[in-house]
Amino acid sequence: MLSLLAQTAVSFVATVSFAILFQVPREQYVYSGLCGAAGWLCYLLVMQNYPSPAVASFAAVVVLTVMSRIFAVRRKTPVTVFLICGIFPLVPGAGIYYTAYYFLRDDRTLFLNKGVETLKIALALALGIALVCSLPLPGREHKK
Repeated sequence: MLSLLAQTAVSFVATVSFAILFQVPREQYVYSGLCGAAGWLCYLLVMQNYPSPAVASFAAVVVLTVMSRIFAVRRKTPVTVFLICGIFPLVPGAGIYYTAYYFLRDDRTLFLNKGVETLKIALALALGIALVCSLPLPGREHKK
């Protein structure tokens, strides 16, 4: 339990740090951090019950994207401000690194294993964002 809270807190700080790096307006730091922390917490909870990084990434990015859209409407800010910063903890950076590392070491088995896993995670992230962003926002009927 303590590890879960510690990792969530660290993901909040990492997301806010990324928001600072990307020059997000100062008043959006906390909301960006909340998006990143919620996404990572969801990832950890899914991994405890169903240990698949791709499935956990998909569930986490759905939660993250829903929160980003809600914050964007409420804060009158583009959704990308929250989404790009919030996705930072979920991006498979280590997977990309190790895929390239195994490729350069000419270890084809590990290269393919890590590459396929990384590709699954990247696709899960993209599909989760596309799924949530394709849903209409409530109360926004289009007039013809």
